[in-house]
Amino acid sequence: MLRGISPLLSPDLLALLSRMGHGDELVLTDAHFPAESCNTRVLRADGLRVHDLLDAIMPLWALDSYVSDPLVMMAPAEGDIADPQVALRFRAAIERHDPDAAATTFISRFDFYDRTRRAFAVVVTGETAKYGNIIIKKGVIPVS
Repeated sequence: MLRGISPLLSPDLLALLSRMGHGDELVLTDAHFPAESCNTRVLRADGLRVHDLLDAIMPLWALDSYVSDPLVMMAPAEGDIADPQVALRFRAAIERHDPDAAATTFISRFDFYDRTRRAFAVVVTGETAKYGNIIIKKGVIPVS
């Protein structure tokens, strides 16, 4: 255990977060996401919900302020409906630590998969909500 670090962050996830540079993307996915098919660097966070993991990660880093889309979610497929509460839970966790965070961008499932292939890493959670996936782009951490 470390003081000031959420116990939800495993040692492997903390190491991964510290190795990421500005502009690198981290994909937090639901339990159904084909992570191993989309990226070679995959960590498991079974039993955790994405919004709880966001709440643990956000105090440790800054979102990329040099891009228009540091927050990206998967848009529902045509004819499908996403639960709006999922995005609201994600936003609440993000805005608790970054009240001025850019708006969330929504992209198609296959564009999300393509972006995941280029991401630094994927964390598969125990999230069961449909479309419970988000990409967060790391920014420059200001020196205090």
